[in-house]
Amino acid sequence: MDLAATIVLNGLTLAALYFIVASGFSLIFGLMRVVNMAHGAMYLVAGYVGYAVFEPLYDRDVWYAWYVGVAAGVAFAAVFGAFVQVVLLGWMQGQELRQALVTIGLSIIVADQLLAIYGGTPRQFFAPDAIFGSTQVPGVGGYPTFRLVQIGIALAVGIGLWLLLNRTKLGMMIRAGVDDRQMLGACGVNVPLVGVAVFALGSALAGLGGVVGATAQPLAMGADGRFLLISLVVVIVGGMGSVTGTALGAVLIGLAEQIGQALFPTYSVILTFVIMVAVLALRPQGILGRA
Repeated sequence: MDLAATIVLNGLTLAALYFIVASGFSLIFGLMRVVNMAHGAMYLVAGYVGYAVFEPLYDRDVWYAWYVGVAAGVAFAAVFGAFVQVVLLGWMQGQELRQALVTIGLSIIVADQLLAIYGGTPRQFFAPDAIFGSTQVPGVGGYPTFRLVQIGIALAVGIGLWLLLNRTKLGMMIRAGVDDRQMLGACGVNVPLVGVAVFALGSALAGLGGVVGATAQPLAMGADGRFLLISLVVVIVGGMGSVTGTALGAVLIGLAEQIGQALFPTYSVILTFVIMVAVLALRPQGILGRA
């Protein structure tokens, strides 16, 4: 029973990280209908930029080094995302194939530049003392505190996104833009500016995932491709543009990955794609997606 509880908790903490990253992808791809295949690159670049700020402060034993690293990674990802939307993707609205090709090329360039600057050595953040160590969890025993904080961060992101989309004027404009961009523009709304704001927010969430993920496990080249693929699967399973659906998809994929690794580690990845295929066969729009 202890082992089963640990596997489930591992799956939930992994799902929390997947949700943080995939929620940004769901905003950009599901709501704005922009095919951003560089979403994983946002994760990777934010992790390395955050580490570049974190490392010298940590070496001087500054207590707020991790927090500054998080802020730097998230801010850089948001600015980078806004730049990509304005310069590269803003004039390609509705041209999905062109968007995909451009962002794939961008992700390759970013990964190569990061490899040239930082090399292939994995990097890892160290959580501050307040969220370091272990916490006693009933049925599990001692469990890494930061992984529990990871769940808290994901909950905060989910609640914040739900409130943004359903209780604010910006959220109303975003949802209206999904259904009828021309009418939204005719009402006097600066639709391109809304698109830049959403893209920056989605990229910032990928950046937050990059720093949080690099604290839980080492950051290395290739993480961009992994988290891009995971974000695609989570959004397909949960439903495009649905925050609740993204959370549900992340939980299903996170639990499936951990259970698969415990029961049949060699073929654990198959379980993830079995879930995706089943959802596509029975409900192509995703579990909570709109038709």
